[in-house]
Amino acid sequence: MDKEEKKVKSTAKEDVPKLKGRYTSVVGKRKRAAARVRMFKKGTGIIVVNDKFLKEYFSVIQQSIVLQPLKLTGNLKTLNFSCLVRGGGKKGQSEAIRHALALALVKLDEKLKPSLKAKGWITRDARKKERKKPGLKKARRAPQWSKR
Repeated sequence: MDKEEKKVKSTAKEDVPKLKGRYTSVVGKRKRAAARVRMFKKGTGIIVVNDKFLKEYFSVIQQSIVLQPLKLTGNLKTLNFSCLVRGGGKKGQSEAIRHALALALVKLDEKLKPSLKAKGWITRDARKKERKKPGLKKARRAPQWSKR
């Protein structure tokens, strides 16, 4: 059983192409998620996230978030991307990749910056969960108070 399972896993990884060649590297962040993205100029529109295809890693909603900068600029089928994302949840990861893709596209062509900046995808969204304070139930929620 173990050998058969290993064969199934290894064949699944072989389906994902190893992107090679010259690339531009960018880091994008959102909440607790950090994405390292490599952009390959000569490509066919392949996006690999953590050694899986984009469609395997994210749901349809997160896929649309990731692809937003590429659809806006029209570079959906001309570039390949390899993404390594760690931390956070799926939504934070998808937004971190979107941030990195937008930054990579600006590195590729400075003329794209105004349109991407207008959408707010170049600016790093630094909002994080606030830490819990002592004496409180959550970050700001205080225990119920009574005069008696």
